[in-house]
Amino acid sequence: MAAKKDIGKDANRDPITGEPGSHPVGVGVGTAGGASAGAAIGSVAGPVGTAVGAVVGGVAGGLAGKGVAEAIDPTIENTYWQGEFKNRPYYDSSMTYDDYRPAYQYGWESRSRFRDKNWDDVEADLKSGWEITKAKSRLGWEKAKMATRDAWNRVDTKVQGATTGRDMPRKG
Repeated sequence: MAAKKDIGKDANRDPITGEPGSHPVGVGVGTAGGASAGAAIGSVAGPVGTAVGAVVGGVAGGLAGKGVAEAIDPTIENTYWQGEFKNRPYYDSSMTYDDYRPAYQYGWESRSRFRDKNWDDVEADLKSGWEITKAKSRLGWEKAKMATRDAWNRVDTKVQGATTGRDMPRKG
């Protein structure tokens, strides 16, 4: 029991079991995508194939989504960017980390959400979502875009490795 207390609140605990390693968003995104793909493939065999395909695809997708979510540790990413943001070429000294943090988070979360796409494919979607996502950041999209893409690029190899099953070293 003492070991659980030592892990801390950043262990992504499952809300029901309390076990570390819970990634409900990653699992949910993966499950939805996998279920859709499985249902489409299974539909060749008729309605029963569609149902079975959705279940099998959902389970596989959920596991892949959890792998992507586990590949990106928000605590590590936040710590990294907090120490690094002033060293970036786009840094504006009139802004604080509180202005940049939402852009970095948007970048690392978006990379896992759009794991099968490249930046150019989703930039317009990210731009339209920035106003909702930015919280109290004073950055407009043109400045936020650079920080968002920076964080996207940093976790890119982690996400790609999680979707292909490669072992990935943790950066931080």
